[in-house]
Amino acid sequence: MGVVVRYVDKNGCVIERFLGVVHVSDTTATSLEKALDYLLSTYDLSISSLRGQGYDGASNMRGEFNGLKSLILKRNSSAYYVHCFAHQLQLTIVAVAKKHKIVGSFYNSISRLCNTVGGSCKRRDILREKQRENIIKEIASDEISTGRRLNQEMSLKRPGDTRWSSHYGTLVNLIHLYSSIVDVLEYVGENGHDDSIRAEADDVLEIINSFEFVFVLNLMKQILGITHELSQVIQKKDQDIVNAMNLVKVAKSRLQIMREKDWDVLLADVSKFCSKYELDVLDMEDEFVARKKGRRRAEKMKNLHYYRVELFCSVIDLQAQELNQRFDEVNTDLVLCMSCFDPRDLFSAFDLEKLLRLARYYPSEFSEVALSELKSQLENFIFDVRIDEKFSQISGISGLAQKMVSTRKHEVFPMVYSLVKLSLILPVATASVEIAFSAMKIIKTSLSVSEDEE
Repeated sequence: MGVVVRYVDKNGCVIERFLGVVHVSDTTATSLEKALDYLLSTYDLSISSLRGQGYDGASNMRGEFNGLKSLILKRNSSAYYVHCFAHQLQLTIVAVAKKHKIVGSFYNSISRLCNTVGGSCKRRDILREKQRENIIKEIASDEISTGRRLNQEMSLKRPGDTRWSSHYGTLVNLIHLYSSIVDVLEYVGENGHDDSIRAEADDVLEIINSFEFVFVLNLMKQILGITHELSQVIQKKDQDIVNAMNLVKVAKSRLQIMREKDWDVLLADVSKFCSKYELDVLDMEDEFVARKKGRRRAEKMKNLHYYRVELFCSVIDLQAQELNQRFDEVNTDLVLCMSCFDPRDLFSAFDLEKLLRLARYYPSEFSEVALSELKSQLENFIFDVRIDEKFSQISGISGLAQKMVSTRKHEVFPMVYSLVKLSLILPVATASVEIAFSAMKIIKTSLSVSEDEE
């Protein structure tokens, strides 16, 4: 089990530090709790000091009754749990694929494609060679530019349900490698070592050459592009949970704008793609014909209705719905109260009663006696910062904390500063832990190679 601590340093900066890796004999919540206790005690820390906990969503970690989250909350009710935002975004993608039949079928085809093209070293070598040949042709015809870090080698990796942005990366590479992938499938269809492999290559080739596949490919690439940017931003170590929730709202708004205004843009992109690779472009006014012969529909419809209503609007609506459902696990009142520290527009979001309510979430820091003192400090604090030009250009709660330290207002308003720090330490994503495990994987792979060589 990897453990990372998140805290605010003496300069008011949010810091995440890798604490260590602990071996666990099994992955039950009680074993994880004991291991965590042991590691924290090594650094003279304890679970009683925790004010937040975040995991990737595994049941033994976040289980409502028997998960590590629950065991810690029983000992420390102020260690509020946040499900890693980046993993929730990934789960949103998977949920849409499972709920929407056409998208689910599309990802099944992607899986078959990855298995067929990457099923052997020889096929991967053919893909690289075809990619190199196509790049040379495009450079010669001035279709693409040359320069440092341009036209790098790409591969087609199978997307994973728990790997951040893996779906988006696969679709982006598929679009860039499309011509080379077609060449590989044609080669396997003609030269595969048995009938089943040749038949699978021909079947997959027919699928990816269809207008429906290209349409869903470009649709999902646009949708995942929106959530991909969000995923990258929320993995920053200094990201606070209030800003992360605002970024989720931005993603929802962008999806709504896409639904209302980007249909023509998407259709133009799909048509351009089909024309480039000499694929059939459907007339939206023609009657829809299902690619699968066994498909039965109660009533006839035009291509426009099928692609715009049953695909474009339906998938976007499901994505927005999942975003709403996935991100309601964060204590909404807690985040709402924390947002009152947002310094934008001269602290227009400041609300004294909500901030006092926020303090009550942390009884270890704010007793009933301290709350009355905090009220007075908050009133003086807001009056002070609103007339201080140094606080007029800061952004985010993290910026507020740093400015308080640099102006020494954290000494003038110590209880307010404590509340600000509590608003910063709730974890947004488990990126630091993932990075640590990725590094461990590289080391373990290198060690395995060394052992084999010996």
